[in-house]
Amino acid sequence: MNTRTDSVISVQGDTVDMICVRHYGYTAKVTEQVLAANPGLAALGAQLPVGTRVKLPAIAPVPIKNIVKLWD
Repeated sequence: MNTRTDSVISVQGDTVDMICVRHYGYTAKVTEQVLAANPGLAALGAQLPVGTRVKLPAIAPVPIKNIVKLWD
């Protein structure tokens, strides 16, 4: 589990969702927490400007649910 606040610098084409997937592995309920930790980030638009620092708060991992497959 991530126990400290990290930060990343956005690259060309980055969105908050893409950063969340790269850092946390998922976006469910994480994007809102990242936006709350970064006041004004949402106002920058869907694609972040290159070089934007994004704080990544410590968030408990989401348990993985069993996936049902229709075919093996």
